Amino acid sequence: MSTFYIEQFGCRATQADGAAIERQLREQGCAPAPDASAADVVVINTCTVTAAADVQARDAIRKIHAANPATRILVTGCYAQRAPEEIAALPGVSFVVGNSHKPQIPKLVHSILPISRIHLVGSEPTPSLRATEHELPSHSAPILTGNIFELTDVLVAPVLGGEGNHTRPTLKIQDGCNSRCSFCVIPFVRGKSRSLPPQTVLSEIRRLADSGFREIVLSGINLGTYGRDLAPRVEFLDLLRRILDESPVQRLRISSIEPLDVTQDLIGFFASNSRIAPHFHMPLQSASNRILAAMHRWYRAEHYARRVALIHDCLPNAAIGADVITGFPGESDVDHAATLEFITGRPFTYLHVFSYSRRPGTKAASLPGQLPGHVTKTRARQLRSLADSKSAAFRHTQIGRTLRVLTLRRDPAGDPSSTPALSENYLQVVLPVALPPNQFLDATIIQSEGKLLLGEPMASATLVPA
Repeated sequence: MSTFYIEQFGCRATQADGAAIERQLREQGCAPAPDASAADVVVINTCTVTAAADVQARDAIRKIHAANPATRILVTGCYAQRAPEEIAALPGVSFVVGNSHKPQIPKLVHSILPISRIHLVGSEPTPSLRATEHELPSHSAPILTGNIFELTDVLVAPVLGGEGNHTRPTLKIQDGCNSRCSFCVIPFVRGKSRSLPPQTVLSEIRRLADSGFREIVLSGINLGTYGRDLAPRVEFLDLLRRILDESPVQRLRISSIEPLDVTQDLIGFFASNSRIAPHFHMPLQSASNRILAAMHRWYRAEHYARRVALIHDCLPNAAIGADVITGFPGESDVDHAATLEFITGRPFTYLHVFSYSRRPGTKAASLPGQLPGHVTKTRARQLRSLADSKSAAFRHTQIGRTLRVLTLRRDPAGDPSSTPALSENYLQVVLPVALPPNQFLDATIIQSEGKLLLGEPMASATLVPA
């Protein structure tokens, strides 16, 4: 039996693609290997959102090839779509497959296993996604890419691993993006916005819930645009209502959503339903209106502030997170100070801070005022320090409260007498008792220890055997 291993990089969407590839390979009779060294074929599923992500993927390819030169390496994902020639020239790469042709990977895996020289067997490109012909040196690997904007499919499979250790699966229900933020390469490597039909979403949710999963996370590249491409059009809020009405899922959580898609109706729906986690992650990127305009972000700081205020008024203990980019071309000390002041004055509970990375093909890459690296690093440190302060302050407000938490799988190397858990408002809680994973219970928060909260299970808490 042929074996495979998938090396994952990047965001939840990339991880979801990897899960779909794994499902397809299993269905075709392949078996997963425990690690790359034991696999006949290694699929490298790449990210390209930053230059560092590209470097990480190239390093992984080199290490896998050096450890086992006989292993066939198939590289796919966003980096493979953006710059396939760069990857094809690396020693050890057997095939480069862009996002445009990811559904063909199971056939390609079978085609490269039995032969020493790689070629296509029974895997002609889909007519609407014609493979690009590349003039490559003879030592380069074959490349299969096409026009990503013609892609209409969404790869489907829940991500069962990663954060939460198999207790909180992530289901990607939307892919691609129709926006053109000047710093972002993602639309050019993932294509236009497209959505899973509601019935497919419901089928996957029911399957997960029937398998015993109690919390499910919905994700997408631009989640708030879900359903706008469907005929008839489906509103994201209507999908959430259907999921709760037509499935037994106990808790639903949504991943990142653009601020202009966080409407009063959406916030009200969250506030009125305990089966949706009170958790909003809204990319901010900058609080300088001048920089937001240069980024081609279609809101201004005051619009974002109103969303935060409404969430906090309706759900005062909700998790409110944001992405922030520092070092964007032309960002001045005044712009940076505006972002610091904006964050300081609002009830953010955590931040994801990113240093601007110049991406080929984006409008921002050619803008004047590219900042020196040391300036960007200094600003990133300031933002991360502020993020730590905001998170600590929020954790302190939870002491004495009773939170609904989901127990997670214990680290085998950790304390066997305690159990990690995640609260409804996205806080890491430690319970001083050994409990099975994937169980809901109420816990009173006793104190804060570093970045964790110590919770005491309530006497009335009951657990269902794992």
